[in-house]
Amino acid sequence: MNKTVTILLIVIHLTACTNKANKGITETQHFCIPDSLLHSIKVDTIYERPVLNEFRLTGKVTYDQDAVVKIYPLVSGNVLEVKASLGDYVSKDQVLAVIKSGEMAGFENDLVSARSNLVVAEKNFSAAEDMFKSGITSEKEFTATQKELDKARSELKKAETILSIYGNDKQTNFIVKAPISGYVVEKFITPNMQIRADNSNNLFTISDLKKIWIMANVYETDIAHIKVNEKATVTTLAYPEMVFRGVIDKVYSVLDPDNKTLKVRIQLDNRDGLLKPEMFASVIVQEKLNKEMLAMPSNSVVFDQNQFWAVVYKGPCDVEARKLDIFATNHVYSYVISGLNPGDKIISNLQLLIYNALKQ
Repeated sequence: MNKTVTILLIVIHLTACTNKANKGITETQHFCIPDSLLHSIKVDTIYERPVLNEFRLTGKVTYDQDAVVKIYPLVSGNVLEVKASLGDYVSKDQVLAVIKSGEMAGFENDLVSARSNLVVAEKNFSAAEDMFKSGITSEKEFTATQKELDKARSELKKAETILSIYGNDKQTNFIVKAPISGYVVEKFITPNMQIRADNSNNLFTISDLKKIWIMANVYETDIAHIKVNEKATVTTLAYPEMVFRGVIDKVYSVLDPDNKTLKVRIQLDNRDGLLKPEMFASVIVQEKLNKEMLAMPSNSVVFDQNQFWAVVYKGPCDVEARKLDIFATNHVYSYVISGLNPGDKIISNLQLLIYNALKQ
């Protein structure tokens, strides 16, 4: 309440100091800014700056597909136990689930059989070798037993390799392990669930989330201005005060047939884990044009009567409002075609209060 009264008093004082109230705000207004307000205003000097054209995009957070692993069932069976939940952080080779499978029992039997066949083949080869050295058997017979031994060794190696791929344990269960360290971002498995190896659905999806992608939409009118390696700033609803900075690393070549937009991909560092997949994201991309123009802070522009204005400051008793012709505006600067000159000083805060006083 006190703040409102103070502002009203300031406006009244500014109005009382006006000597040309009816001459229009484009003429110099001979009034003095009161000392109480003079110490609070901020004055910026107008310079030429590189023009940055700004485009605002919308999108969402998604996984870095180069750091995502989907885990599919290699065997059919019944789920005995699930040891990881959605959102859990898991380490590489950590057990995620245990599946009881008849196929695993068959692989175990194949291993036992291969070991037995190798023992028999080794004995036959040893006997054939002694008989060949004694001249009892021919070289052809000896060579045949040698081939049988090589075959038995190959079969054993094959059986051992299959079991190592399927992660066998002593109970002939299929053990689902995490191939990488990361977060469980998808889970489609529950205890007692029946699993089929020919099912196209994955059991788990794991992502480390240290880097994430922002998939943003670009309208057709802006496609020509969006390029690879352009810097982008990202804000989210979850953290409105935080700005995440990244780079456009891919511009897709096909438009979405539903909304007629082009997808662009922005890669962000996410080591602190703040950004989660499916979060809404607001993206600002800046295009640097090959020219410089007079620039003023965007938040110092006054819009009134369908016209842009700047409050030009020459001294406490020499302030005027000037019409502006603005070329482009981004969230930092507005680029001025006419209305200001290099070196002009403008009021960049409380300018609306002073502008309204000039209108009286």
